[in-house]
Amino acid sequence: MSKGSTSRMATGGFKPVEEQLAYIKKGVAEIIPEEELKAKLAKSLSTGTPLRVYLGVDPTAPDLHLGHTVVLRKLKHFQDLGHTAVFLIGDSSAMIGDPTGVSETRPPLTREQVDANAKTYLEQVFKILDRDKTEVRRNSDWLSKMSAEEVVRLCSHYRLARMLEREDFRSRLDNKQPISVHELLYPLLTARDAVELKSDVELGATEQKFNLLVHREIQREYGLPGQAILTMPILVGLDGQRKMSKSLGNYVGITESPEEMFGKMMSMPDELMWSYYELVTDRTPAEIAAMKKEAASGALHPMDAKTRLAQEVIADFHSEEAARKAAENFKRVFSERHAPEHVPEIRVKKLGDRFMAISQQRGGVAEQSGPHEISPLGKERWSKFLALAGQAPSATEAERLIKQGAVEINDQVLMDPTARLDLNEKTEYVARIGKKKFVRIIVE
Repeated sequence: MSKGSTSRMATGGFKPVEEQLAYIKKGVAEIIPEEELKAKLAKSLSTGTPLRVYLGVDPTAPDLHLGHTVVLRKLKHFQDLGHTAVFLIGDSSAMIGDPTGVSETRPPLTREQVDANAKTYLEQVFKILDRDKTEVRRNSDWLSKMSAEEVVRLCSHYRLARMLEREDFRSRLDNKQPISVHELLYPLLTARDAVELKSDVELGATEQKFNLLVHREIQREYGLPGQAILTMPILVGLDGQRKMSKSLGNYVGITESPEEMFGKMMSMPDELMWSYYELVTDRTPAEIAAMKKEAASGALHPMDAKTRLAQEVIADFHSEEAARKAAENFKRVFSERHAPEHVPEIRVKKLGDRFMAISQQRGGVAEQSGPHEISPLGKERWSKFLALAGQAPSATEAERLIKQGAVEINDQVLMDPTARLDLNEKTEYVARIGKKKFVRIIVE
């Protein structure tokens, strides 16, 4: 926390407890125990001392999606209220592997993988947290220095029977699946984080509840008051059914382009957007309730409410201007069925009577392919051309798309699979393949 913030807090800059609590409780699944958090807030207000609130994240993958930001945003809410936000990078614990929700022992990550992921995490979390007011720590600072005696002493503070009550472990035992000893150590070693940080509050997802309770208990074993626990719901993915996950393809990555983020968010079911308003924006419960009432009465169209949501989320990770342009581009492409403002270009040139060359930009690098043999008279089937240009996996697949009416050339649906691209005259075409893919084809 910056010196300026500490000074401001010391002069009694906190809001009343009930007001703080109302802001903190937005979207929360559970507070354990709520009265204890309330007492901590009251003490903080009376002494002018900010609470130490921490979120521990194991950098197990390089990029974050919106699901990861739900708990991160709650840490920001505490930061907004003047409390000390501690972002803990679990660089040592990531190499052990959190057994939560895992049906089998997961392979450990290497130090190189963890360090690379941690670097990208920090670049991304400061899109939400205030960099100057965030205390960043790494649990390798203490876990990597623990002696064997210290690990054994830590383990003596918790009973094996209680550890095996954990649902993940119980299920694996019932199914005769193995549990490695290092998995039993995970919640105990991460409890050491809470001891070292002397945290007043720890945040986590609902599936982390067991770990958080262990952390609270171990703090007390080490003579600390015991932190309050606050859990957040798991964000449902864009399919409206399963939790957001890259492996399921139902995610919105916070490093994706504004256009990609916007298109993805507009694809979610209408009823899902209200939980997104609650979990991934800073709108108050009263504002969200008012919008839902407007939508129910017909005064607010669900598409407009979803557009607002997408713009607010994109503005957080890019800018308001980027969000506005993404909305305009979406309207142009999907509502007015025009090509987007910027589309990739493919140039094609006839080489004599029998061949053609194709050139385009990929990742900022110019690529050329050919010569490709073409049909007599300087014409080639669109299906073959689209495949050669990388716009379809194969000529057969391109032909299938054409038969389905999924290909448009200059705003006209191409229904004839034998239709041909004429290479005899300089001209331009704008092709639309499927719902989202546009390309400008320039015959030179």
